[in-house]
Amino acid sequence: MNEYAEYDWRLQQMQNERLCDVSRKRLTDGDRQRALDGLKEAVDSSLNLALRDKSRCQDDNFLRRFLYARKHDVQQSFELLVRYHQYRREHPELWAVADGGVLRALADGLPGVLSQRDRRGRCVLLMFASNWTPHACPLLSVYRALLLTLERTLNEVQNQANGYVIIVEWTEFTFKQSCSLQAKVLKLMIDCLQDCMPVRFKSIHFIGQPWYVETALAVIKPYLKAKTRERIVLHGNNLSTLHDALPLDILPAELGGEGPSYNSERWLKEFCQYENIDPSPVPTIKTTAPQDNELPAAKLDKAYIHKDNQNFSFHSNEKGAKSELLRDKD
Repeated sequence: MNEYAEYDWRLQQMQNERLCDVSRKRLTDGDRQRALDGLKEAVDSSLNLALRDKSRCQDDNFLRRFLYARKHDVQQSFELLVRYHQYRREHPELWAVADGGVLRALADGLPGVLSQRDRRGRCVLLMFASNWTPHACPLLSVYRALLLTLERTLNEVQNQANGYVIIVEWTEFTFKQSCSLQAKVLKLMIDCLQDCMPVRFKSIHFIGQPWYVETALAVIKPYLKAKTRERIVLHGNNLSTLHDALPLDILPAELGGEGPSYNSERWLKEFCQYENIDPSPVPTIKTTAPQDNELPAAKLDKAYIHKDNQNFSFHSNEKGAKSELLRDKD
């Protein structure tokens, strides 16, 4: 037993010491320092209004986020830094102190953070979509919970260099829940996560996704970059393909892993400790998740046209979305 514990400890040490990022293998310490100095110089000489407040840019660890995200290309890192600050200036409410909605999202595993990394040293985030209760926790709160989680975990250089893996568990996510996906918030998420956040998403795994989630993805795909589209993997109910990508020993029981059931309380407490807030006010809301058969087939087409124009409407894109969905399945 001690041998196994020693092996696990050594494996963790190897992951802590070895950054699996390709750019790290190709760059020397001197190269990385020159890139950091170049980025600092670009910030100091910039007159861009987005960088009017340069106080945070004095933190080397903060600047390294952008260098790792762009493989230490100084010009691209600087452009990403500008977009990040511009986005924060335009949407300061997203980075406000975590409120009840954010804590509710974290308590429901939206998102969650696995305690162990994968074999490549990547941080694994979980999203349990069926836990989402739109009336108690708006999509904007889920988005804020994800942003603040990324901000917190990006303090670790391993996450800056090795990136993230995201697993979205869609099993039992209902059509009624999907009607609460707000297009405005989804656009905010895509704009930020693709172009403004210093984050490297190495792969995104969908588990147990129903047809209406695949249709929504088909509508969204044109707005995603080619690299992002290539990294989205649809597993359906086939957990074995997920297990080919990620080791069983780090996955919770809900995903067919060897670990115990995921406990969202661990990350919630860690997050609240970092933010210096009390997690106890998280409201407990008991809801009965609607079953799919509560929406008869005759009502599905009507549900495509939602009265609230802020909500997802597939009506204008229905033909193209379904065609793309069929092509993806071929």
